[in-house]
Amino acid sequence: MAKKQEFVATKNAGQGPRKTTKEERRAGASGKRIAAVIFWLIALAFEVVAILVLNKTIFIKPFTTDYMLYTLIGLLVADLIFLIIGSQFWKRANDIDPPSAKNKLKFFLWNQMGLIASVICFFPIVILLLSNKDLDAKTKKIVSAVAVAALLIGSVTSIDFNPMSEEERIALEEEITAEVYYTTFGKKYHTHSDCQAIKNSKTIYHGPIADALDAGRTELCKFCAERDRKK
Repeated sequence: MAKKQEFVATKNAGQGPRKTTKEERRAGASGKRIAAVIFWLIALAFEVVAILVLNKTIFIKPFTTDYMLYTLIGLLVADLIFLIIGSQFWKRANDIDPPSAKNKLKFFLWNQMGLIASVICFFPIVILLLSNKDLDAKTKKIVSAVAVAALLIGSVTSIDFNPMSEEERIALEEEITAEVYYTTFGKKYHTHSDCQAIKNSKTIYHGPIADALDAGRTELCKFCAERDRKK
């Protein structure tokens, strides 16, 4: 028995091809960029507090005998959580309003802002932990390991490995005039509603390519690409 699927129309479905303007894309991304910066600033604040606790500039009332160990770990975990959330907001904003590839340096920096934020939010505390001579061996070893792990996790999750350029987005909006399809999760969009990659998905969204790009679906499914190539 075939699995029942629900096809959900996007906001602009059924209205023909949708070509976005720079102003429209910028407006659509601005809220997410603001959210990203706010989350990054909160993450940075946790790092600052961790540094102040490490240097004993401030003292938080202990709830355990391993006060320094658990306090620093808690602050680092909070730092990581807010950093990752901020980076996801930033990447989503770049899906909606990608930078131009004409300026390669700006293109790289704009797309990897999450990576830069990760380094800012963790590298200083890592250096201070490794060079600290006042911490006991156990605390220094564990907290340093947590900080390095947080730096690596934050960096990897913040990197945009396949960023789209403004020129690529405009070209897709020009080239793909039929509606595309995508599911609740993932980065792929599909040009065929019966694609094998989405045949088991419960909910399938359909609309113009611009809506799919706004939703973060920036990569064409390889099965659909192969079918399109054979046409």
